[in-house]
Amino acid sequence: MQKTNITCRLDADDVAFLDKLAQITDRDRSYLIKRAVSEFISLQKWRIDEVEAALVEADEGQLASAKDVQKIMRELGGGKSAGSPAD
Repeated sequence: MQKTNITCRLDADDVAFLDKLAQITDRDRSYLIKRAVSEFISLQKWRIDEVEAALVEADEGQLASAKDVQKIMRELGGGKSAGSPAD
């Protein structure tokens, strides 16, 4: 894969932390920055893919009913439905 150099400006505190982290992990600053950017891009790609898949499902009418959502919320909330009065 072809590499391209870029330049960015970071807060001095962030650079100081990167340098400390680089020393602790026995890596260089560039490695840490490349890894952080790569992880950020992977997360954003995943989010976009999930949203696009959800939109396709919605366009195809594959939506949960209100009853299904309430059931899931009760299961996640330990048995109480959202908006139900407290005991």
